Amino acid sequence: MAPLVRWYFDVISPFAYLQWPKVKVLAAQREVVLVPVLLAAVLDARGQKGPAEIPGKREFTYRHVLWQARQAGVPLHFPPAHPFNPVAALRACIAAGATPAAIDAVFDWLWAHGNAGDSAQALAPLLPRLGLDADALATPEVKAALRTNTDAALAAGVFGVPTLQVGDALFWGNDAHAFALAALEDPALLEDEEMRRVDTLPAAATRKG
Repeated sequence: MAPLVRWYFDVISPFAYLQWPKVKVLAAQREVVLVPVLLAAVLDARGQKGPAEIPGKREFTYRHVLWQARQAGVPLHFPPAHPFNPVAALRACIAAGATPAAIDAVFDWLWAHGNAGDSAQALAPLLPRLGLDADALATPEVKAALRTNTDAALAAGVFGVPTLQVGDALFWGNDAHAFALAALEDPALLEDEEMRRVDTLPAAATRKG
């Protein structure tokens, strides 16, 4: 039986935008469950900061993602501000059924064209293309779905986005896509002696506080 594949993403992540074309190729070959989640809630639950919240790492990350986009031939223009509140854009994805077409439209709005997406008002020109109005983003069902998705990601062990889940294994980041495909093709890849050993490798030192 083929393993279940899920893709956890937040539209705030430019790395999710870069991985999305690869995920679409995979989804054309087999079922992939597309799961919009709120990265901020994941980071809070894990006690982590995002790269954009760390001076120095923030600037490097932005330059690195621009370089990766240029290497891949993918248009990328940062929104007017980053990080931004992605809740409205995530709810738009969900309200539109989290379909590939809807996710395409939201990613293109934010990252191909560099538009703001931090409120229903900012997304107003996009919403009709998704068959939505601003009220659709505020329904209890859509709000609950985003919470449920995020809780499911945490239960699966997700600690960042984008993450591909292949069976029980998690592959974090655009740069782990090839690793995920290799494990999908050959599940024994994760079962050799050294792969299994590092799962329980002890730590010889821990930082305080």
